[in-house]
Amino acid sequence: MKAVGRNILILPIKRKDNKTKGGLILTEAHREDLRYNLAKVVTVGDEVKGLKDSDTIYYDSNSGFGIEINKEKFKIIKDHDVVIIL
Repeated sequence: MKAVGRNILILPIKRKDNKTKGGLILTEAHREDLRYNLAKVVTVGDEVKGLKDSDTIYYDSNSGFGIEINKEKFKIIKDHDVVIIL
């Protein structure tokens, strides 16, 4: 499996649920204050520079689209959606 062009195939890393002071449990979907999500890079397209397979990144949570391969859920984003490489 290989991404093409400026595409990046990532495996999003789930955040832990947070508990508010009032006792409510906020899941990742309810955390509107967080714009960027953590992910592991699976494969990068041949036009992507400065990023390699298995890097850990933060990417814009509003970007890309989901794809299921072999019953595993991945996400495809563009190279300009990456904000930090760890």
